Amino acid sequence: MITGLQHLHSFLPYILLTALLVASIRFLAKAKNAPFTATDKRVALITLILTHIQLLVGLALYFVGPRGFVYTSVEGFMKDSVMRLYAVEHILVMLIAVTLITIGYSRAKRAANDQKKFRSLGIFYGLGLILALSRIPWDAWLA
Repeated sequence: MITGLQHLHSFLPYILLTALLVASIRFLAKAKNAPFTATDKRVALITLILTHIQLLVGLALYFVGPRGFVYTSVEGFMKDSVMRLYAVEHILVMLIAVTLITIGYSRAKRAANDQKKFRSLGIFYGLGLILALSRIPWDAWLA
């Protein structure tokens, strides 16, 4: 089961990062003077759902997988950059990224006009994307 979760947690980001990139560019490009359509709402919602699925799989792996929380019991884990990445940095930054994406979606739902919706989605989804890209363990992910 853990192997399946690891494969899902390694495969899903390809879809999620692509969705975040496309959504951010789309929303920022339309922020000037375009109507907020049902397609825009679907793009925002699907990206949000993918983000939350990735979060749930990641949290499961963090607590039951071979890396993550288990590293916190190792003496001096903060001095080891790989252990620190998996035990602290990756999860903390990803939680912040998911929070920003969720805030962007929530703000867009309550926004008074279409331009504010696009701006909120574009900025918060873009910030979430940048944060996620900053803490992906590239050496393990691309191997």
